[in-house]
Amino acid sequence: MTVLSKAEAPRSKAGALEFIPSESKLRVILVLHIKDGAEKRFMEVYRILRDQVAEVPGHISDQLCQSIQNPSEWIITSEWEGPAPYFAWVNSAEHVRMVEPMHECVHNTRSMRYGVVRETRPAAAAPVPRAERHTERPPDDVVRHAVTFTVKPGSEQAAARVLASYVSPDPEVDAITRLHRTSLFMRGNRVVRAIEVIGDLGAALRHVAGQPGVRAAEEALNPHLEEARDLDDPKAAREFFMRAALPAVHHLTVGDVNAPGVRRRALSYPARPGCGAAVALFLSRQDQLAAARHPSALVSSTIYQRGDIVVRVVDLRSASEPDPRVILGIEGVRAPAVLSRLVDVGADGDLGTSAGISRFLADCDMDLVTDRRAQEP
Repeated sequence: MTVLSKAEAPRSKAGALEFIPSESKLRVILVLHIKDGAEKRFMEVYRILRDQVAEVPGHISDQLCQSIQNPSEWIITSEWEGPAPYFAWVNSAEHVRMVEPMHECVHNTRSMRYGVVRETRPAAAAPVPRAERHTERPPDDVVRHAVTFTVKPGSEQAAARVLASYVSPDPEVDAITRLHRTSLFMRGNRVVRAIEVIGDLGAALRHVAGQPGVRAAEEALNPHLEEARDLDDPKAAREFFMRAALPAVHHLTVGDVNAPGVRRRALSYPARPGCGAAVALFLSRQDQLAAARHPSALVSSTIYQRGDIVVRVVDLRSASEPDPRVILGIEGVRAPAVLSRLVDVGADGDLGTSAGISRFLADCDMDLVTDRRAQEP
């Protein structure tokens, strides 16, 4: 992924360029609180899990550490070649099977993920090639995540009414965590809920799940789902939401998403089999081009991807309708041809013409069901 230098990076009066470097290494920190008397069993489980994870493509290394102040608190840190291999594994059925024995040893866990933007190397180490360097990324307090699932064909309207009518939960979770924004979209029978949290995502999700209004809406939604779920069974609920997870793999901001006239849209891209990660990376590069060339149109973009499910949520200034190419994410001259090889444009699809682009945009555009922002404290 080519990253703009500081001189080239687009800026705006409203805010600075922010992005998650898609090809940087990923550092994952898992905080665990071990049950009393379960330390020996935990160590046995970790030894087995360590060897299994070492065989996962994209895994580099890991460390197990114990707090010197609170012996019941441990952390597992792992390093990955990038976000894509990590999320491919963590959202797989194989991951659920691997970590299941660990749940009996711990009270709770908290996972944090960080892109590596700077790294100290020994003085004798070879310099990092320019193409691999990344600009400093300003801190972003917002954690972005999404979940996706499908409803039974024919129940789309009923499901949309349920999803739009839930009572907003209390945004204050704890001293460091609060709900920021939730945007919900549908395309056909697929639902995508994009969640923005300031602080601890896991704590926020547990907080939301425990709210009576949200719980009532989720129960009302259950009959419409294609995949049955039992929210009264913690294990079944956890496995459902792991399968539904749609991680944010790229993010870019060049302006103020709260400014007047900014409109949020979502697009779902029909990636060809095995091309989901390539589509996400392609779109991230196109958004960087659009941010540099059309800073008055594109304000923010977040790309969510798991397997071949790719959803791009964009904030656009709507004072004048942006160019369909900017909305769709095909800024470069060769971009339409490249995207055509990565997605299914349909038998008569043609991204080489304005009519073809407009038709494909209509096919990808998702319907906004609800977009709720928490009021600032």
